[in-house]
Amino acid sequence: MSFEDSMLRRARVRVSLLVGLTITALLALGAAISYATLLHSQHEQIERELTYGAVHGSIDGPPGCNWIILYDGGTIDSGRNPPPAGFPLRSAIDAVALDRQVRSDRINRNGTTYYVRTQPRGTGVVQAVFDARFQVSDRRHLLAAFLLAAIVGLAAAALTGLAVGRRAVAPLAEALGRQRRFVADASHELRTPIAQVHTRAQILARRAGANRADYDRLIETTGRLGEIVDELLLSARLAATPADRRPSEPVNLTLLTARAVDCEADRAAEQGVQLHLSVPKTPVLVPGIASALRRVVGELLANALAHTPAGGRIDVAVRTSRRSADLVVTDSGAGFDPADVKHLFDRFHRGAGAKDRRFGLGLALLREVVTSHGGTISADSRPSAGATFTVRLPTIPSRVPLRGPTPDALGTAAMAQRID
Repeated sequence: MSFEDSMLRRARVRVSLLVGLTITALLALGAAISYATLLHSQHEQIERELTYGAVHGSIDGPPGCNWIILYDGGTIDSGRNPPPAGFPLRSAIDAVALDRQVRSDRINRNGTTYYVRTQPRGTGVVQAVFDARFQVSDRRHLLAAFLLAAIVGLAAAALTGLAVGRRAVAPLAEALGRQRRFVADASHELRTPIAQVHTRAQILARRAGANRADYDRLIETTGRLGEIVDELLLSARLAATPADRRPSEPVNLTLLTARAVDCEADRAAEQGVQLHLSVPKTPVLVPGIASALRRVVGELLANALAHTPAGGRIDVAVRTSRRSADLVVTDSGAGFDPADVKHLFDRFHRGAGAKDRRFGLGLALLREVVTSHGGTISADSRPSAGATFTVRLPTIPSRVPLRGPTPDALGTAAMAQRID
């Protein structure tokens, strides 16, 4: 998956989550308001029933759920309908008989809730008891309905969030798609005329004889243009068809790295730079596309050579763990500011001291290739202390012997090899 595709996916997920959370919050708010409204109305109804019963001696509630108890100062009259165990509340009756103030209580007992109103009546005291079991049952039924609605609502919120996320990000995805097609088409159309200009400049330079400085600069400039177009075209191809959607094959990272180092051996010797290779003796197989991974190793070596002065050293190593393999390229060059790490793999980023030949596309393309292979790439450096680039790729079990030339056979006089 390319960086742009990953960005679009993150945007869809964020929009979907925001929409889903918003709908869920609205459902929860509606449920809370409904429950609070029901609770308030029930309390008001119960208070009205108790007040009426205390004054008139009867309550229009469900039979067997309310009682009127009279106290005349000496005896307590519970009527024909005896109250449940624990009633009347003698403490409330005694308190009202003493201070003549209305008293309200709520008692949780016998698996239900009782509302009790005790108030003076003439020279005595009356106590009205209301069993709210039906009201409590209504609340439980409402909560169960809310729970079912919440489950359905969450599913609806998730589906709605996904739909809204796709629609919201669709214009951005379409714009990126058009940008990719434009880059691919423009790069493809530019390759031929740039190649023709480059070839013509080389022919003119050969004909110019000794006075060919201007032609050499022209050849160098057209070569740079060709590099930029090739990199843009490769980037567009990677974005259009990531490695996870293209057929992959086991790639021997050990042999691929050894060959890449061998290809750069002469160039390193000309620059006075020592190349040191350290790879396992057994094949290290990673799933992917050999040409793309070859470009990764070649670009890291080219980058190291471009920043390592004469007399410097470049170490290339392949290391393995249980489920991954690391390709590590370390140079003794000038390094870079650690603050540049987060922008190092951005397109067209050029750190301080970058040479004219680099236009900030190479490392960005490396990240696209590596991430499309399910791997990661990181960089570490300190100013004047060199730089280290680490590529980590998933591995596959090695069940076949290494075919072709071994890394030992690829050594050259300019490359000091050490095989672990």
